[in-house]
Amino acid sequence: MVKKREALDYHSRDRYGKIEVVATKPCTTQRDLSLAYTPGVAEPCREIEKNPEDAFLYTATGNLVAVVSNGTAVLGLGDIGPLGAKPVMEGKGVLFKRFADVDVFDIELDTKDPKEIIRTVQLLEPTFGGINLEDIKAPECFEIEETLKETMNIPVFHDDQHGTAIISGAALLNALTLVDKKIDELKVVYNGAGAAGIACAELFVDLGVKRENTMMCDSKGVIYTGRTAGMNEYKERFALDTKRRTLADAMEGADVFVGVSVKGAVTQEMVRSMARDPIIFAMANPDPEITYEDALAVRDDVIMATGRSDYPNQVNNVLGFPFIFRGALDCRAKAINQEMKIAAVKSLAALAREDVPDEVCHAYGVDALHFGKEYIIPKPFDPRVLLWEAPAVADAAMKTGVARIEFDIEEYKEKLESRLGRARQVVRSIINRARSAPKRIVFPEGQSRKVLRACHDIIEERIGTPILVGNRDKIEQRIKELGLSGMDGIEIHDVRALPNFDEYMDELVALRTRKGVTRSEARELMKNRFYYAAMMVHRNDADCFVGGVTTYYKNAAQPVLDVIGPVTPGTRIAGVYLLIWKHRLIFCADTTMNVDPSAEVLADIAILTAEKAKEFNLQPRIAMLSHSNFGSSRFPDAQKMARAVQIVQEKRPDLIVDGEMQVSTALNTEILQERYPFSKLQQAANILIFPDLDAGNIAYKLLDELGGAEVIGPMLVGVREAAHVLQRRDDPSDIVKMAAIAVVDAQKRDNRT
Repeated sequence: MVKKREALDYHSRDRYGKIEVVATKPCTTQRDLSLAYTPGVAEPCREIEKNPEDAFLYTATGNLVAVVSNGTAVLGLGDIGPLGAKPVMEGKGVLFKRFADVDVFDIELDTKDPKEIIRTVQLLEPTFGGINLEDIKAPECFEIEETLKETMNIPVFHDDQHGTAIISGAALLNALTLVDKKIDELKVVYNGAGAAGIACAELFVDLGVKRENTMMCDSKGVIYTGRTAGMNEYKERFALDTKRRTLADAMEGADVFVGVSVKGAVTQEMVRSMARDPIIFAMANPDPEITYEDALAVRDDVIMATGRSDYPNQVNNVLGFPFIFRGALDCRAKAINQEMKIAAVKSLAALAREDVPDEVCHAYGVDALHFGKEYIIPKPFDPRVLLWEAPAVADAAMKTGVARIEFDIEEYKEKLESRLGRARQVVRSIINRARSAPKRIVFPEGQSRKVLRACHDIIEERIGTPILVGNRDKIEQRIKELGLSGMDGIEIHDVRALPNFDEYMDELVALRTRKGVTRSEARELMKNRFYYAAMMVHRNDADCFVGGVTTYYKNAAQPVLDVIGPVTPGTRIAGVYLLIWKHRLIFCADTTMNVDPSAEVLADIAILTAEKAKEFNLQPRIAMLSHSNFGSSRFPDAQKMARAVQIVQEKRPDLIVDGEMQVSTALNTEILQERYPFSKLQQAANILIFPDLDAGNIAYKLLDELGGAEVIGPMLVGVREAAHVLQRRDDPSDIVKMAAIAVVDAQKRDNRT
């Protein structure tokens, strides 16, 4: 429960409010100022004057939405005025940005006159790519939205109406798959005939509910033919010729209840009177028409959704508006039409039927989420919503002719991933490369739930073919428990009767005879799943090794060193992390393998890391790190790093490398250019080589915990075959990334042979 003081402190601490304007272009020099404003700004002005569509190219218009309110129907607070509504509108802007990278200006209008609101918004059209109307009371909101949609050439969307309708529409479609009822036979009752109730009813009709099977109630009871009290033209559309007069009358025999009204409007007796397998959407906020506990206490066949996050199936508008506008803005839609809304409904419904990644489960503090009565709507913090809903909306816009531009939807999905951060873009690139030539990936920890979830995703992404080592019965049981589809027939090497065991043992003896391994010791080692999996790769019975999520790093790494070994005799194997910020990629080495490397070993690590960086389409710029800058200290470790630079330059004169240098120097282009113009590094380094394992390990973990970086790794470099060792804290998404990297490594080895 959020406390009053906590909420007030959140909004008032540091900078007041929740938003700020941030420049997207540099403005630190006189030249920057000349480009940002006069005289440089005149050039895009002239281009836009000649072709107004160029505003989408030279200004923020195409990613800017106005959130407009007069504060007459704010959440459950009612008419609190435009200034009282401002925290909510700022919050709306935060949600737009957080979930879909859409920029927002909130605009609070001090008027209740619909005509004044209409004219004001019309005058704002040149500024924005879209208009989100918010918290304007009914029936005025209907007139305002309809007029603006007819007269404006940009999308106009009243979220209080359509947001609730879209999310509950997705929930309805999924609930129907669980109860074996047809949508055109449903009897649906609504309590609340304001903006949300009317919009839900209209959308449900478009989805297939018959208007004559729709009964609507308001504070005065059932809306029936001939009623005059409290009526308007929008309610008249749902007036029925019926003798039922109360909500209790209406709910008798109903299949679906949709509540957008007030706390406590529904009793347990009303729930008892509904048809079999009733669907109840009690969406009054903050307290529903009937609580989840009270509804389930009288009917165990209820499927229920509310507006609350502490119950299953939260109908949360944040699942709609950010992504609908994202798709509409990106295709430069002139409107948000009904086809686009229905596309949003169907995309959300389809996503809820997909397996849920662990990262989403962890965000909500649960072990697993599966499609069923308690999960019929995706969770707001599921990053896949952007990748499903926005493309569906854009595709519908293009198909219905309201889009100004057209594009390939699959390519668009990849661009959307980059909005989730550079890490998503990098990972997607790796996955796409892995898909081009999938490989066999052996997982020695086949019984691990994390590994099994990852293998499901690997199959779904078409990255490769997993091979699991473990107890077959336990693996198959856990696949069933986790509800993982598409894994029938997955290759399992049962530890109770491992295939090729004797051949593998003989091979290990041959490899390690002069390194202290006897035949009896080889037999014991080969019972170790990690040695067995490494031998599969060595013998070409698998292409890649990925393991280590259930044991210490050394336990998983040692079999790789003993069986697979380095790419050439004498080469040092190293561990490399890729740290990703929104616009920056930095490789850190060595972070896992070499405790106190010599200058010669550091040089090899730098060269190997540079080759790995090239695989990520980076031009390597290597910094050998120390506490010293270019000879300012004669301490042995500083001299070691300087010597490593010389060795790299001798072995690979094509590489950009310098040092020894402090990390602040290595990462700051301005310092490099102004203080050290002689340095071969005249741009910030993207490869950091540390003097020893302590420094490397501490640095990457510090950046991981405090620096806001996304971390990929550790990737093993210098290994003869494709093998990577996981960390015990890795989740299924991390395992998928490392599997994709391993597949790309295997592809590279194929190309060499």
